Amino acid sequence: MKLTFLGTGTSQGIPIIACKCPVCLSTDKKDKRLRTSALVEVDGQTIVIDSGPDFRYQMLRANVQQLDAILFTHEHKDHTAGLDDVRAFNWVNKRAIDVYAEKRVQASLKQEFAYVFAEFRYPGIPQLNLIDVDNKAFQINSTRILPIRAMHLKLPVFGYRIGDMAYITDANYIPAEEKEKLKGLKVLVLNALRREKHLSHFTLSEALALIEELKPEKAYLTHFSHQLGFHQEISKELPENVFMAYDGLAIDI
Repeated sequence: MKLTFLGTGTSQGIPIIACKCPVCLSTDKKDKRLRTSALVEVDGQTIVIDSGPDFRYQMLRANVQQLDAILFTHEHKDHTAGLDDVRAFNWVNKRAIDVYAEKRVQASLKQEFAYVFAEFRYPGIPQLNLIDVDNKAFQINSTRILPIRAMHLKLPVFGYRIGDMAYITDANYIPAEEKEKLKGLKVLVLNALRREKHLSHFTLSEALALIEELKPEKAYLTHFSHQLGFHQEISKELPENVFMAYDGLAIDI
């Protein structure tokens, strides 16, 4: 399995429009962060987790030539807004794209992209197969996907475990029974928004405490705000098995 971080920033990305803070003005490429998304290449398949507003550029930058499925964690626009651009893959791959999401998220997609699901469908619109996800394992061809229920304040979201890797973003609480699904991981990806307490995201210290509890072999932090600080400086503070992800980072699992 290969995991590529397509984006590692929060909902506004880094730099934020018109922001003149030191992080947004940084010249370090690792401080330039598109909206959070990931690419998983496994069992001969290409799976994307979330298609945010930077989806088009992320696909071009990572030179993605085929797309087999999209997994949605939740319906917020920084995770769904680029869905229209899957129509390029419809053309290249000659088929509709399988989109996996729970019913509530599907309802949001139907509202936000009403023209895709209208009775009269304009030529060239995205071709999608909506597939239900609930809190039990399912298959994408030969690949087993295990949803992980977490909470984003009061909004239920899904993380996903694929083999020995689990990916969780936009969460600040994971129930004890769901943590059991995260045992024995080689790689855990977890959001860590900033240092200060936040109402709907894990902070850096909260993410590190959860990593210590779950004990994956390695952990990668993602979904950073510009408030967290510089990649180079934060990296020096982390335990030896914990890393700050950055856009374009690819790891073999």
